[in-house]
Amino acid sequence: MKIKEKLWKIIFLLAAGFSILAVLFICLFLFANGIPAMHKIGLTDFLFGTKWKPGNDLYGIFPMIVGSLYVTAGAIIVGVPIGLMTAVFLSKFCPVWLHKIIKPAIDLLAGIPSVVYGFFGLMVIVPAVRNLFGGNGSSILTASLLLGMMILPTIISVSESSLNAVPGSYYEGSRALGATHERSVFMTMLPAARSGIMAGIILGIGRAIGETMAVIMVAGNQARIPDSILKGVRTLTANIVIEMGYATDLHREALIATGVVLFVFILLINLSFNLVKNRGTK
Repeated sequence: MKIKEKLWKIIFLLAAGFSILAVLFICLFLFANGIPAMHKIGLTDFLFGTKWKPGNDLYGIFPMIVGSLYVTAGAIIVGVPIGLMTAVFLSKFCPVWLHKIIKPAIDLLAGIPSVVYGFFGLMVIVPAVRNLFGGNGSSILTASLLLGMMILPTIISVSESSLNAVPGSYYEGSRALGATHERSVFMTMLPAARSGIMAGIILGIGRAIGETMAVIMVAGNQARIPDSILKGVRTLTANIVIEMGYATDLHREALIATGVVLFVFILLINLSFNLVKNRGTK
């Protein structure tokens, strides 16, 4: 038994070590190829330049940074409230028979390929936005609505699991003090599950930032700073995917440097949410 335990301990250690090495190798590749490009272009010109014209050796990604921020913020505004309220309903208000219908449908949403979401957005959401609000329909608003829909399964599943993991004594104690069912859920159970809910939101935001194919199909892919949510944008991920296939030399290095910015961008968001979560816990 001791030999088996040691063997499994080594296997688990190797698995954990492989995960860490994978992240380190990705970081090494990105920074080794991206930092020199930033040095050649100039860090200020690269991060805050407003012109992306590889043919003229202009590599400013500020419009893509702004586009990514706008689209991600829109997805949060759309997806987080709906996802959180749905999780609360499924966990504390939903009848058993209805839960058996809604939960598999939400799980099915998580398995739909990104290109199918993009096709749905192109055929349904783009015309709807164009008819209701004007413009050509391919815009920040369209991409935000689609990404908000795409992050729902992650937020709902993690938030529901977090709510179900809260000890029942919390709810019973609140009810014993005279609180209603709704007040017990929202004022006692929901704060107790804050940590897991924040984790679900972070995972959802990570998917929104990293999503590419669906955004390419509905966002307009215009490398400029938008002045309206009805204008088209190009995100950092879309910029990499669209041009990497034919990029060479400095152009290719600039795209890899864009990946470095995206990596740091996601890292900062995760750190920010963790700080907020820790403050809330204290």
